[in-house]
Amino acid sequence: MLEEAKSAAHCVALQLSNDVERYADLGRHLRAASFNNVVTVARGSSDHASSYFAYLTMARLGRLVTSLPMSLVTLYKSPLQTQGTLAVSISQSGQSPDVVEPIRYFRDGGATTVALVNDIDSPLAHAAEWAMPLHAGKEKSVAATKSFITSLTAGARLVAEWQGDDELKDGLRALPDDLQRALDADWSQAIEVLAPAQNIMVVGRGISFPVALESALKFKETSALQAEAFSGAEIKHGPMALIEEGYPLLIFATRGPAQAGLVALAEEMRGRGARVLLAAPQDVAGRDLDLPVASTPDLDPIVAIQAFYVMAAQLSRARGMNPDQPRHLSKVTKTN
Repeated sequence: MLEEAKSAAHCVALQLSNDVERYADLGRHLRAASFNNVVTVARGSSDHASSYFAYLTMARLGRLVTSLPMSLVTLYKSPLQTQGTLAVSISQSGQSPDVVEPIRYFRDGGATTVALVNDIDSPLAHAAEWAMPLHAGKEKSVAATKSFITSLTAGARLVAEWQGDDELKDGLRALPDDLQRALDADWSQAIEVLAPAQNIMVVGRGISFPVALESALKFKETSALQAEAFSGAEIKHGPMALIEEGYPLLIFATRGPAQAGLVALAEEMRGRGARVLLAAPQDVAGRDLDLPVASTPDLDPIVAIQAFYVMAAQLSRARGMNPDQPRHLSKVTKTN
């Protein structure tokens, strides 16, 4: 897991140097089309990457995006209206039937279908009209790291081409160097706090919330640490009742409109006795963990998860576990 996480910068550079014209063609196709609906089709880490893509799409392009409950197609056989829809699936393996079948369904119904997939010879890649390889290479660790980072990158790349935004494109070109620098972030304080912990709440908001979701999943997968992810806006709607003296919170305060509220939340939770780990850029007072930044704020979640993955692999070892062999899990999960 650690080796693969550290290779993400190379994988992102490889992705960005490939399929340049195909992404440009897809961007032109999307700009020329009129979509009434955008849906994402994914599970697990890929669904968290889809949430990041959805946030960028809604914030930058004003298109509403829905995460498709795949059982509507695979189990309930619902008569979904697919015309005028863009369906985007993200997957490392491209093998799971409940990801492949909806993309076939939407394509047969006249939707534009896109698969951001690591295995370009997979059933999902063949099912989609536009198959865009992640270029993460073979991932041996059960816990996805480099494939998740390349999924985030591919989603941002798709949005940049769809929008025709030069600033985001420039930020993507600088991303490999940003990821490499993120490897040097010192998160040892998190390991000291979490090695003996039994549970944790992971918090983000807006563009950082997908990173909170992914981090909570990795805590469960690799450290058997009961973790829940919440939006900073939801904490006071019930989850705050869990807070007691020493309860650990990891808060991702990336740059943007949500940052000030997350920093304030960190201070409030400290006052309630929580053991807060505030991950924020160096210019934020009161931070506990240095959160690396990208060349443009919308790409900050990608370098943030890079720093987290290094810590997560080390934390697993500190808890006496093997991050490469999580209990009860396998690399490819096929669900219907």
